[in-house]
Amino acid sequence: MASTAPSLRYALLFLASTLAVPAAWAHAHLTHQYPAADAEVTAAPQALTLNFSEGIEPGFSGATLTGPKQESIKTRPAKRNEQDAKQLIIPLDQTLNPGTYTVNWHVVSVDGHKTKGQYTFSVK
Repeated sequence: MASTAPSLRYALLFLASTLAVPAAWAHAHLTHQYPAADAEVTAAPQALTLNFSEGIEPGFSGATLTGPKQESIKTRPAKRNEQDAKQLIIPLDQTLNPGTYTVNWHVVSVDGHKTKGQYTFSVK
């Protein structure tokens, strides 16, 4: 009976460590965006809306928008949705003309991990 206690202790320690590891490896991945990646929209968006797999730190997160002629499109400061810590909203300062646009985003998740990426969409 005495040998079962150490075995049980090791089994519980192993189980606890395997449950903790995924949390340590977590990053905020882009799960959904509007306009969607590779989408062709008929109405120009008034804002970019980026949804992530976990909460983000708005002070360290944002996006830039590049237009059809590789020009920077002016945006207002990115803000986190007050009701959803996983959603970043980037209001646009101007109406987008027809063409293809590139969104370059970067975020820091609430656990401190940095991620970045890009996608394109078109305005018809």
